[in-house]
Order: sequence, then structure tokens, then C-alpha cells
Amino acid sequence: MIAFTPAKINIGLFVTGRRNDGFHDLESIFIPIPWKDALEIQLQEEPGIQLNTSGLQIPGAPEDNLIVKAYNLLARTHELPGVKACVVKNIPLGAGLGGGSSNGAHMLRLLKEFCSVNATPEQWNQWAAALGSDCPFFMQDEAAMTYGRGERIEPNPFILTHLKGWNMAILHPGVHVSTREAFAAIKPSPAPFDLRELTTHRVEDWEGLIRNDFEKIIRKKYDAVDQAIIQLQQAGASYVQMTGTGSAVFGLFRNEKEATEIARWGTERGWRTHCSAF
Repeated sequence: MIAFTPAKINIGLFVTGRRNDGFHDLESIFIPIPWKDALEIQLQEEPGIQLNTSGLQIPGAPEDNLIVKAYNLLARTHELPGVKACVVKNIPLGAGLGGGSSNGAHMLRLLKEFCSVNATPEQWNQWAAALGSDCPFFMQDEAAMTYGRGERIEPNPFILTHLKGWNMAILHPGVHVSTREAFAAIKPSPAPFDLRELTTHRVEDWEGLIRNDFEKIIRKKYDAVDQAIIQLQQAGASYVQMTGTGSAVFGLFRNEKEATEIARWGTERGWRTHCSAF
């Protein structure tokens, strides 16, 4: 059984408070995008899980990978067969694109079908939240408003309707940003804008309405992220923003050729890039 696990971008990202559980309260719009990893699972005779990886290198021990954690989390309460998991990594790590979270959430989704695990939607959401803050979003396949540490989700199909006809180019300048360090440097503040009202404004006017609260911090620390933002702006993007805690940066273009050309520029520079239409 195989799943193609998408990345995401954040449209706006406000850090509004620090929680008693050590996390932060956030407000953002998450949009799944067609930059994907491939995740396959199959039975094996040995108990437990074996993880094989290819594509981009995944640092750290296998037991720290969210694919393995998803299996082990579910195995605590359900009898699971031995599973061999294979992932082909295309989504850059430490980029704010949610690739690891998507892998973990889709592992839960695969196990649900593969092993016929019966549980309520609320329980699946709780398991996903236990894996990571972005994981609950990837348990569904649509754009959504996210609140809290990411576990509170409200579907928002209107944002994709609003973006129909627009093109997106993403530049990842090869910088790995530590989520922990990014949050350690952030100072929470009230949200300056209600993101639910974003579709009442033209994309060309978003610059004065929304922001990613991590962007100034990361631009200051990583010159390559700053350069990616500048290049997208100079290429003609109507709105440019870093996604998540970085380091990937996206631009929204009316002109498909402009989006394609800046993505090609990034590729020629040795950066990982993505270009697609909404």
C-alpha cells in the first residue's frame, strides 16, 4: 500500500501566545501542495517496523522518525503485524514544509486501512497530535485554518478558490532551520489580522495584512533565506513569504512564466525548487 505525502505552505503565521504545556498558540492557513514524498508499507515476517529510506538523506536515528513513531504509537493499543516501510524523500527537511509531519500522519492513515484499525476521528486526531503539531492537518486533504499548536483545524476551501489561476514558486536555499531554535527566539503577540477574512482581500494586498512571525528572525540569521525572498520579489511575485519556521520561501505569481523562470533560476543555483498552479 502506498501514499504520496504532500508538503504544505503557511499563508500567514501568527504566534499569539505561550502555552502552559511548553508549546505556543498559533494561527495560520495551511495549504497542501503537490511537492510529495512516496511512502509504501508492506507486511514482513519480523515483528515491529523496519524503515528504509532513499532520496534526500534523513538525519537522526530511525526510532526518531515520525513514520516509526506512528507505528509504535498505534502498536501500544493495537495488535499490529510486522511492517516494512519505505519512504522516498523529495521534500526538503528543516524547510517549514511539513514533510516529516506529513510522513507521520500518512503512516497512521496507511495503518488505518492496512491493518483495519477502528477508531473515532477524534482518536485519530489525538494520535496525530501526539506525533507532532502539524500532523493533525495532514490527516485530511484540504486547506484549513489551524489554531492552538496546530491540533485545532477548520477546513477552509475558500482560500483555494481565491487562489485559482495563481502560480506558486518555492525556493529552498539549502538551509536547515531548527524549529526548536526558531520558537526559542520568538516573542508572541496578538494576531494583527483575522485570517478567516483573507479571501475578502486581493492577493496583491496581502503584504500589508499578514506576515510570518518567524520571517524577520530567520532572515536575519540566514542570508540565503533573505536572498530567496528578495529574488522572488524581484521576479514579480505579488506576495512573498517564508513558510513555517523556514527556510523555504514561496512567491505567488499571476504570470506562469515568471514563476517558472524563478524556479529555474533557483535550480541552476543548486537550490531545491517547486513550481505549480493552484
